[in-house]
Amino acid sequence: MEISRNILFVVAAALTNDRGEILLQQRPMHAQMGGLWEFPGGKVDIGETPEIALVRELEEELGIIVAAQDLVPETFASEPLGERNLVLLLYRCTTWSGVPTAIYASDIQWTLPQDMADLPMPPADYPLVRKLQGI
Repeated sequence: MEISRNILFVVAAALTNDRGEILLQQRPMHAQMGGLWEFPGGKVDIGETPEIALVRELEEELGIIVAAQDLVPETFASEPLGERNLVLLLYRCTTWSGVPTAIYASDIQWTLPQDMADLPMPPADYPLVRKLQGI
């Protein structure tokens, strides 16, 4: 079975601190959907598992080290994106090394799930927010 080339797989992390807050990052203004708040993560490259892609993305974007076994699948969302379809896989993570720093993003903030819906976010993130609010 061949996976369609029209599907874009993206992974994201709900990095959760001991107060139940989740780290969000703000997309740079020059980027597509600039200024919107999102879960850190990114595209799954050819040959990568989703977990390895997320480990790589978290190091690149936030400067933190996460072990693949500490990523717990939480939920997913599917959203049309131009000619393709975005499939966004969300993992929860409560353990990492280092202090998250906005390397790629314009800003980062810790936010309680019930406050996330008030932030401007990409459309695919809102179903993930609703799921996190129900937990």
